[in-house]
Amino acid sequence: MDFLGEPIAIPEIPEAILPEPVQIPIPTLELPKADIPSYTPLVAPPADLRPPPGVKPYKEEKKPPTEAPRPPFKPQLPPEVRKFDVPYTDYSVPMPSTDILVTATTTATVSVAATLTATAIFKRLVSIMKPIIKKILTKKNKNAKD
Repeated sequence: MDFLGEPIAIPEIPEAILPEPVQIPIPTLELPKADIPSYTPLVAPPADLRPPPGVKPYKEEKKPPTEAPRPPFKPQLPPEVRKFDVPYTDYSVPMPSTDILVTATTTATVSVAATLTATAIFKRLVSIMKPIIKKILTKKNKNAKD
C-alpha cells in the first residue's frame, strides 16, 4: 500500500457543445448637434438723441422740497467712553474707560490660562490612569472567564 492510497479512476467528461454566437450589427451613431448660443442685441439710443423738429419736449414739473435735509444722526456717547484721535487723520475712535478695558483683559487672560492648565492636567491624568484602567479591565476579564 502506497502513501497516498489507491489511484481513483477519473471518468471522462463529455465535450461541451456551444451554440454559434449571435451576429449583432455595428451601430451607427449620428453626429452630435450643438445649439449655437445667440442673443438679440439691445437697442440703445444714441448719446445725441433729440426730438424731431416740431415736437414739443416734455417738461417735468419740479416740486420744491418740502423739508430741508437733516444732518446724519450721531448717537451720544456715554460719559465713560473716551475718544482717541488717530494721528495724521481726521478720525476719532471711541475707546471704553480704563475700568472696562482692565476687566476685559483680565477675563480673557484668566480664561486662556484656565483652558491651558486644564488641558495639561487632563493629558497628564490620561497618561497616569490608562495603565491602571487596563489592569482593572484585565483582572475583570480574567474573573469573568473563570
